[in-house]
Amino acid sequence: MRDGSIPGVHGRVRPLTLLGDPVLHAPCREVTGFGPELSRLVEDLFATMYAAQGVGLAANQVGEALRVFVYDCPDDEDVRHRGHVVNPRLAEVDGVVVRGPEGCLSLPGLEAGTERYDHAVVEGFTATGEPVTVHGTGFFARCLQHEYDHLEGRIYADRLTGWRHRRLMRRARRASWNRPD
Repeated sequence: MRDGSIPGVHGRVRPLTLLGDPVLHAPCREVTGFGPELSRLVEDLFATMYAAQGVGLAANQVGEALRVFVYDCPDDEDVRHRGHVVNPRLAEVDGVVVRGPEGCLSLPGLEAGTERYDHAVVEGFTATGEPVTVHGTGFFARCLQHEYDHLEGRIYADRLTGWRHRRLMRRARRASWNRPD
């Protein structure tokens, strides 16, 4: 990402991977090179997230099985949080567990009540290798946990049980994006 510019301006919008793609269901690899390719990936993730009107996006959602995610997400007080984390580690989750509506760009148009902690701390690095710690509360904590799950090979549907899971999977099977041409 170029200093001083708005993230994603220099990125290219990539196709999103959708539910069922194996890259969404396998843990991502650690990033080992902090160079121009990683910066381009972060720019592309921002551009793709904005084009899809999302609040977060993980690298495997554009087919790159690397431990990187971006976010531009408000918390419950409407404070905007924007950034990215490379090789994140979910350092802490605590507080109240809240069931709230959750969607995903890899399951377009669908959402389900999903339980998440209302506080999360993620530690990792920037695209230039600088250490970063991100604290989130409320909706932003949900976003951090959601994106971290992607890098672990999980989607929010994996956190659902019983009728919530069955209903979401039934709706996914019927979705226009899940039909063969």
